[in-house]
Amino acid sequence: MPDFFRGRRLRRTPGIRELIRETEIRPQDLIQPYFVVETEDKNFAREVPSMPGQYQLSTSRLLDKIGQAVDKGLKSLILFGIPEHKDEVASQAYAENGIIQQAVRAIKDKYPRLVVITDVCLCEYTSHGHCGLIKEKYVQNDPTLKLLAKTALSHAKAGADMVAPSDMMDGRVQAIRTILDENGFFELPIMSYAVKYASSFYGPFRDAAQSAPQFGDRKSYQMDPANSVEAMREAQADVNEGADIIMVKPALPYLDIVRKIKDNFFVPVAAYQVSGEYSLIKAAAAKGWVDEKSIVLESLISIKRAGADLILSYFTEQVLEWL
Repeated sequence: MPDFFRGRRLRRTPGIRELIRETEIRPQDLIQPYFVVETEDKNFAREVPSMPGQYQLSTSRLLDKIGQAVDKGLKSLILFGIPEHKDEVASQAYAENGIIQQAVRAIKDKYPRLVVITDVCLCEYTSHGHCGLIKEKYVQNDPTLKLLAKTALSHAKAGADMVAPSDMMDGRVQAIRTILDENGFFELPIMSYAVKYASSFYGPFRDAAQSAPQFGDRKSYQMDPANSVEAMREAQADVNEGADIIMVKPALPYLDIVRKIKDNFFVPVAAYQVSGEYSLIKAAAAKGWVDEKSIVLESLISIKRAGADLILSYFTEQVLEWL
């Protein structure tokens, strides 16, 4: 009898490996982000230069794109809006007929079973590109909460299935939960960007959403990448305020945080494979340095294995084809 472990017995054939596989990616695990633009050009579709394969889309073209993805098995998506008009108070974020509100109504009318999540933030709608109201070049926390709550309510009224505040203002989950409940949306869930780091991996997204800050940075409200205990405090605060799902962003550089959140909170955990993660893989694949399909699937498996129940990924449409 051998006195050593023969792990290779269970790796010998593809069938055996599949039989004992511990982690898998399913269509219902993945959420595709989309960028919808307010424009009179119904055929508008512009590829984001720093994110090959991702587009800014008119509502009409968005519906076409979603239809193709639904045919491949798309279950859920998250929307980011690019308004025609921006101002200091982000008025188009909570306008009754804003671009996100229009898009949500159109999507739910055509694809009623699709789970439509809306990003709740102000940076795409402010003229200065920050996620809240500004006074003396500093983002004001409490005055911003009212506008975030109004934005979430407008999305709910338009038909969103879930709202996802990404601004990192203290107390925003409570403000949103309160206004939703006061207006009868007791059962509308909140997926909070509870653990959102001030990451260098967001660069391409700011091109896509046209949301780069016009001055300074977001380090006074997004988290320091060096901190992990702080992540637990942020997650605990949002759960206490009524968050139904906790998100960690970015994903791959913060898998240790994903695992800590999963081990300590009894709510679903989401992780966002952000634009920088996407673009790095795309660039390397274009050079022939990596096999795109293999490295994408491996990266998603690692995020799932770390504890994420849901993954927001720009690769979702491609992965649905592969699955």
